[in-house]
Amino acid sequence: MTAYFITGTDTGVGKTRTSAALIHALRNAGHARVVGMKPVAAGCDWVDGVDGHPGQWLNEDVVALRAASSLHVPSSFDNPYALPLAASPHIAARQAGTEIDLAHIEASFHALQQHADAVVVEGAGGFIVPLCEKPGCFETSADLAQRLWLPVIMVVGVRLGCLNHALLTQEAILARGLTLVGWVANVVEPQMAEQAANLATLKAHLQAPMLAHWDWDPQADPAELAQSMRLP
Repeated sequence: MTAYFITGTDTGVGKTRTSAALIHALRNAGHARVVGMKPVAAGCDWVDGVDGHPGQWLNEDVVALRAASSLHVPSSFDNPYALPLAASPHIAARQAGTEIDLAHIEASFHALQQHADAVVVEGAGGFIVPLCEKPGCFETSADLAQRLWLPVIMVVGVRLGCLNHALLTQEAILARGLTLVGWVANVVEPQMAEQAANLATLKAHLQAPMLAHWDWDPQADPAELAQSMRLP
């Protein structure tokens, strides 16, 4: 079973775009049952149930991953925590009166493993965004990645400051003993000065291959982006 953990240099850098494109790329490569997983989604809208199904909190990233996936599973598997407040996950969970449990996320991931040929796990925010904060315990997205022990793909939001953010994120990934298998350059600041020079620096100092380089295009179709994406 193939699986990857998608992290980013920050929030809003294109993790969902990358995750959805990777799902399509894996399907194109012959994996029949591919599913995306968003363990923690902070920032959801309430959607009323239809045809006897209960209503639910739904996040746009989760919707995008489900649209790309070829395998459809219970929401408790692919999105264990759907939190209304658009804030750091540990704060959103506290506001919702719940607590994010990494063991529960791990169990949900293993449930997906039983049904899928490939799983793409999209982290929340940046690599070390807090997930749970309580007396004697502080756990982050990095702890989740380490617990799942998956190869990591890093999404670099190409904008001013991306060199520092990318190198720090790489350092944190490697310090956890995890394997960085590739990175994606996703342009989020189209007017960025010296974009080519910044990319050259990233290529020289990131210890993994660049899997894709996508220009600014908010309406890009993940299935089309998959055509220009290398698999790790």
